Amino acid sequence: MRKIAVITSGGDAPGMNAAVRSVVRTAIHEDMEVYGVVRGYNGLINDELVPMELRSVSDIIHRGGTTLFTARSPEFRTEEGMQKAVATCKRRGIEGVVVIGGDGSFRGARDLTARGIPCVTIPATIDNDISCCEATIGYDTAANTVIDMVDKLRDTSQSHDRCSVVEVMGRHAGWLTMSAGIAVGATSILVPEVPYDFQKDIVDKMKMSSATGKHHFIIMVAEGIGHVDELAKRIEEATGVETRATILGHVQRGGNPTARDRILASRMGNYAVHLLLQGKSNRVVAIKKDQLVDYDITEALDMKKPFDMDMYRMANEISI
Repeated sequence: MRKIAVITSGGDAPGMNAAVRSVVRTAIHEDMEVYGVVRGYNGLINDELVPMELRSVSDIIHRGGTTLFTARSPEFRTEEGMQKAVATCKRRGIEGVVVIGGDGSFRGARDLTARGIPCVTIPATIDNDISCCEATIGYDTAANTVIDMVDKLRDTSQSHDRCSVVEVMGRHAGWLTMSAGIAVGATSILVPEVPYDFQKDIVDKMKMSSATGKHHFIIMVAEGIGHVDELAKRIEEATGVETRATILGHVQRGGNPTARDRILASRMGNYAVHLLLQGKSNRVVAIKKDQLVDYDITEALDMKKPFDMDMYRMANEISI
């Protein structure tokens, strides 16, 4: 294998640039040509490929977002779109593709592999919801971003004896909300994976804390729970505590990646290229107990990631 391409696809995540850098530098070290695909799978469909050299990836390891840009690609979900992508790869002589993204990107890589273009994928998503992987690129940075913002929000909540209901990204996964909630000392943490009781899990805990001298509160809510404005109104009516809702939004995706994400991305990018060199394809790079491993994409997509209920239990026990 002498010529490969690298794609960033789906939602951006801090550390994607570090992964691209690692893929490019590893490929060049192995005397391979490497191309960057601009704007995800759309770039394969529209033949937007740019040659990558050593200096193409200089000074990007510390930058958030993705210098290759990213986009959703409804067209790629169609057979016609996939065939256009395959045609681009064949015309350009691309023998393998490294795809950096989430589970939707993995499905695209699986479909591309099935049509004769070998792919290896790298998990990059702030949601940390890839079942085969203990930590995804971007998750640690996003957690630290949430922590920083909630720490600032706590200052005004404390000054006004106020309750702040904070919505964190995670439509179907509560990992980011739970981790950040533990780190900021939230009174309650609400995630899609665990049903909650409004009275028991929020109101009673706030009243118990008030009785022991605490008069400001942080309620962390995963995006999948929804209706934070309504929840804030209910809390104020039930407790008499002034309550405000804050939606952190897409700022959680941005910012310079942490050391942990830069190192993880660098390791995964290097590993992905070596998988292609070994003739392996349709693989997901993952980390288990700080060791890099790889899985068949279909197997990985079929895995279920159990929520860490012991961590959730601990969070509730120490939030009084």
